[in-house]
Amino acid sequence: MQACPLCCSTFVSEFYRGFRRLYWQCSLCHLVFVDAAFLLSPDAEKAEYDLHENSPEDEGYRRFLSRLAIPLLERLGRRELEGLDFGCGPGPALASMMEEKGHSMALYDPYYAPDQKVFEKKYDFITCTEAMEHFYRPEKEWKLLLELLKPGGWLGIMTGRVKDAKAFAGWHYKNDPTHVSFFSRKTFAYMAQQENLMVDFVGGDVVFFQKTPSSLPEAFERIDL
Repeated sequence: MQACPLCCSTFVSEFYRGFRRLYWQCSLCHLVFVDAAFLLSPDAEKAEYDLHENSPEDEGYRRFLSRLAIPLLERLGRRELEGLDFGCGPGPALASMMEEKGHSMALYDPYYAPDQKVFEKKYDFITCTEAMEHFYRPEKEWKLLLELLKPGGWLGIMTGRVKDAKAFAGWHYKNDPTHVSFFSRKTFAYMAQQENLMVDFVGGDVVFFQKTPSSLPEAFERIDL
């Protein structure tokens, strides 16, 4: 048994045992995560990513990303702001979409845009699309994302959400060998509570966090578990 890679709790239990991998769930933050024995090496992980074809010119991919881009743009208003696309991959389509709307975008990806100079400033908004499920140590990346976000700023995340063990058993999302951390509404609510963030769920796979000076009850007015 191992500690939760998000909240570091040791109160974890077996969630699902599949043909190829074992999955645990934390009883504190509810994160579902792959047993460490099944994590890929960096070379094997990148080889999987290299198979992806996500071009900024692909209209289907842009429609997919619009599930986050459209509600994010509504929250940002008409101002021209500075954003960071964290985990942008080899084809930063979302960054291109935001730039088309007048925002400036910095890029970071550990494999395809590894320049850590982008960590030397803070941003009005940060996007993290189809990336959090790849985090081996989500505690580390979560803290970094919050450090990089300005007060009042928005963090937009897109990732498939866990429902329950029965649905998980037939969920194709868990079968990708690079998908190792799986979040639920309860997990995101826990994360917001720990940092006193506003949290807002949009559809089945998008969630927004906002840094706000609001008191804890006000910060949770949009949570509906």
